[in-house]
Amino acid sequence: MLDQYTRNWKEDVLEPFARSFAPIHPNLMTLFSLSLGLVGAFFAWQGEYWIAAVFWALNRITDGLDGTMARVNQKQSDLGGYLDIMADFVVYALIPVALVLGRPSTTYFVWLAVLLAVYYVNTASWMYLAAILEKRAHGAAVRGEKTTVTMPGGLIGGTETAFVYVLFILLPGYLPWLFGGFAGLVLVTVVQRLIWATQELK
Repeated sequence: MLDQYTRNWKEDVLEPFARSFAPIHPNLMTLFSLSLGLVGAFFAWQGEYWIAAVFWALNRITDGLDGTMARVNQKQSDLGGYLDIMADFVVYALIPVALVLGRPSTTYFVWLAVLLAVYYVNTASWMYLAAILEKRAHGAAVRGEKTTVTMPGGLIGGTETAFVYVLFILLPGYLPWLFGGFAGLVLVTVVQRLIWATQELK
């Protein structure tokens, strides 16, 4: 929901850094961002929550930086977009898993399973819809989006996820409530896309 407002702001903030990193290939920044996320997951597993939150924040910043580097330095590629989304989803999955492994209980595992199941449905929801829109030439380029493929909007996007993950990390005692609440909001997003698709795709 907020991505449409934060994306241009993010580009303006990160562009000077992206230009200064011109000799570095954006895919290397993607891999560096992934490594920061993996370190964050490790510290989350170890119960070092503040350190984990710092690495999560660094992961999000560098995740935004790789795309800006590609655009301003004329190094965009389909491979780069593919690596970027793969790295995102690895970290999105590992952070909640690491938090639960650090505080194992049946309740936590149940709500983790609910969250990951909803993620599974949500991924199918937006990726297949994005593929259809690209096929119909209504994709990212036509919409003026600064992404490799279009990302159909909804209540929950990247900005909201970044914020909620901070809550996951810093409030581990509330994970069942946070997982359940976030899963519900993501499901609302899935329904939003489904309604839009039934009205617009003929």
